[in-house]
Amino acid sequence: MNYTELSTQNWQDKIGNPVQLGGIETSVLDNGSGRGTRVAWINTGTGLRYKVLLDRAMDIYEAFYNQHSLAWLSHVGTTAPQPFSDGGIDWLRTFGGGLLVTCGLSHVGGPESDEYGERGIHGLISNLPAELESIIQPDPTRGRMEMSITGIIRETKVFGPSLELRRTISGTLGQPQIRIHDEVINRGNAPAPHMLLYHFNLGWPLADEGTDILWKGSWQPRHDPSQHRIFREGGNFRKCPAPMEEHSGAGEEVAFIEPEANQSGECVCGLYNSTLGLALTIKFQKEQLPWLTNWQHWGRGEYVTGLEPGTHPPIGQAKAREQGTLIQLEPGESRSYDVVLEVLEQTERIQEFVGQFSA
Repeated sequence: MNYTELSTQNWQDKIGNPVQLGGIETSVLDNGSGRGTRVAWINTGTGLRYKVLLDRAMDIYEAFYNQHSLAWLSHVGTTAPQPFSDGGIDWLRTFGGGLLVTCGLSHVGGPESDEYGERGIHGLISNLPAELESIIQPDPTRGRMEMSITGIIRETKVFGPSLELRRTISGTLGQPQIRIHDEVINRGNAPAPHMLLYHFNLGWPLADEGTDILWKGSWQPRHDPSQHRIFREGGNFRKCPAPMEEHSGAGEEVAFIEPEANQSGECVCGLYNSTLGLALTIKFQKEQLPWLTNWQHWGRGEYVTGLEPGTHPPIGQAKAREQGTLIQLEPGESRSYDVVLEVLEQTERIQEFVGQFSA
């Protein structure tokens, strides 16, 4: 169902509660490792519905289109936030996967230590809870199809740095879209380092043998090409393979991509599963997020590919500082980021999307 179909359907005078069409529902998990975690289920009225983890930086966990899961979920599952899980590889203990895990706000990459401090994998932000600012429900009987949820997540300590993420996740009834608008603000009184990466984790059945992995731009493998079976010249990194024995445990491959932008400055990537007749697109602005990382981990029972727009590839704060690319936000300075995800099932829309990568 699309927006036109929903807006012209004869539902007027036949529903008394707009939840029959869609909307936002909040709740608290009461069992397992996620007990006590606040969540919001968002239903777009199109078959696209997803769960926002309010206590985990408003990241997105489960996401479905009709009967099909879009996201990869790890063995860890949903866990309550652990704000001090920031040393070494502790981050992996709470890495539940899900459609989106936010990395940053001041470090993206592996664990490291230098004169500026000690930093664990991918920073602090995904283990911090949001302070909800607003929930705006749709009101279709009054012609308002928009809905949104906004929260503030603070990565801060006494004497700084003090960074704030103000995140709004929004959508429109009848449109299979997720819109993310983020603003990162330095609330401290001294310059603060800033890195941000959107770790989108795509899993079965969207990611399956033969699914097209679609992105465009110059790329390089994270490590020496001799260490790569997939990300090397001639390697078949454009389609999801069968599960790979060598990706058991920590096996993986990663490419750093400088994505090409269209005339509007927009970059597009995503997956297309021709068997399902389903595609997922991810759109972002090159000026805001000049890098894209493609993570491929095809382990048995851990079958996932990540498409990850970012201010940097996951090279870490130290390397970015060495390269002169580390962002320093001045006191009161802010940066905004916009990412849009959309599910496609109409043949014409899919062909238009896939055609962008054939040239």
